[in-house]
Amino acid sequence: MIRQMIQIDEELCNGCGACASACHEGALAIVNGKAKLMRDDYCDGLGNCLPVCPTGAITFVEREAAAYDEAAVKAKQEKEKAAVHTAHATPHFGCPGTRSRAIERQERTEEPCGCSTATTESTATSRLSQWPVQIKLVPVNAPYFNRAKLLIAADCTAYSRADFHERFIKNHVTLIGCPKLDMADYAEKLTEILRHNDIQSVTVVRMEVPCCGGIEHAVKSALLNSGKMIPWQVVTIATDGTILD
Repeated sequence: MIRQMIQIDEELCNGCGACASACHEGALAIVNGKAKLMRDDYCDGLGNCLPVCPTGAITFVEREAAAYDEAAVKAKQEKEKAAVHTAHATPHFGCPGTRSRAIERQERTEEPCGCSTATTESTATSRLSQWPVQIKLVPVNAPYFNRAKLLIAADCTAYSRADFHERFIKNHVTLIGCPKLDMADYAEKLTEILRHNDIQSVTVVRMEVPCCGGIEHAVKSALLNSGKMIPWQVVTIATDGTILD
């Protein structure tokens, strides 16, 4: 049938992932750094993705396409939700790197000489308080989310500033991700975390580059979809490490 469909200009697309986050039907994904329509029958043709595209890479066209299959979309969404809940309700028997745990840190104390009694290896202390940290791997109902201050950071941010642990990670539960490389919509996972836990605040730290807009958009969508009023802020870091806002 001939119907209205989206069209993506790969030359204009910067791979930020904002369109994939805005597509509730899951018709879009980031493939090799570019947005791609994965299935015609998942696209309802309403264009929720158009206004969030920062480069104007998405337009409407009339073309031959499979009819929108609402039943298939709902079945896909239910299957994904069931998979998420099953993964976080069952005992951990998989890769040790994905095992959820809190990390207890011993605060350094200074001797009169000025040396530390907690460590002699470095003057800096890691402030990471839990594992795992990847948004895709963290369990939705991990106990460390109870009354947590949540830091959601783009992967590159931690490498931009030497004081990242002290300034941002300290006293926060940290989640990291890259919407351009993960080819994932974080909004649904983050919505579940916010909805099922007593989160005290959310801080988003992103780079100034356009592709980081995907993680900011995912957090905004999750906050809205969670139905909760949670204090939140966005901190943007320039590529030279300067904090822009």
